[in-house]
Amino acid sequence: MNLNIKNETSTLQAVVLGQPGSIGRVPTLDQSFDAKSYETISLGVYPTEEAIYKEMSAFEKVLLKYKVQVFRPWTLENCNQVFARDVGFVIDDKIINSNIIPDREDEKEAYEVIYDQIAYNKIYNLPEKAHVEGGDVVLMNDTVFVGLYTQPDYPQFKTARTNLYAFNFLKEIIPEKNFVPIELKKHDTNPRLGVLHLDCAFMPVGPDKLIIYKDGFSNQYDFNMLVDMFGRHNIFEITQEEMYCMNSNIFSISPSVVVSEERFIRLNDHLENNWGLTVERVPYYEISKMGGLLRCSTLPLVRIDD
Repeated sequence: MNLNIKNETSTLQAVVLGQPGSIGRVPTLDQSFDAKSYETISLGVYPTEEAIYKEMSAFEKVLLKYKVQVFRPWTLENCNQVFARDVGFVIDDKIINSNIIPDREDEKEAYEVIYDQIAYNKIYNLPEKAHVEGGDVVLMNDTVFVGLYTQPDYPQFKTARTNLYAFNFLKEIIPEKNFVPIELKKHDTNPRLGVLHLDCAFMPVGPDKLIIYKDGFSNQYDFNMLVDMFGRHNIFEITQEEMYCMNSNIFSISPSVVVSEERFIRLNDHLENNWGLTVERVPYYEISKMGGLLRCSTLPLVRIDD
């Protein structure tokens, strides 16, 4: 397989979609990995395997409608494998094998079926000290935005997934790209006060548009930089409640087609009526209770350079 991912929106040819089978028991609060899961476990509304299967099947149906080749990891017994984006990510023709949090390390073995189809010299394993997950890496051609948490209390946060060491390592192995760090706010138990990954607060759509949540960034400078880069008229700013529901975590099949959650009324109307995009609406509300949405469920492998 010839990997090719340069941005978030070019026409998709091949993708890994996470696996909804055998997710195991509802985690305890101590076993939760993110603030949204912590909340839904506390409230007793964590999603069932049946609901997850139904929603992922609806997403897969849309991908197949657009002739996308869909790969799935093996199903591991009693293991939540919904969020493929955390396990790895592709930049250009290289796939980076993430150092995910230790509690999820078992998920990696299920991706052997995908890695077997990729040339070994295109697979990059990170040093042990380099922590990064695909949700923190957003591509825009020559620029790679990376969500970071660089404060001294990094080890104390379950939701701090990408560190400065990983950022610098990525710069070394892909020197031709311009890597831009964006410091994120973190919170382990309140999903309204922090963001798990960069794609929960920032997502390019179409050829030149952007969905953004201003208060997800620690530094006002980063928000202003992005406004200057995209232009105010090309930005859709989401509210705290829309961030909480993960409105920015939609997924582009092409520059003109996005997959979005059916309840994102304000966003979907804007995408269609103001930006002229085709919006494929799917139910993904139950999966959102685990701290991720559509982009989190995917690991794109090949996009055509439009």
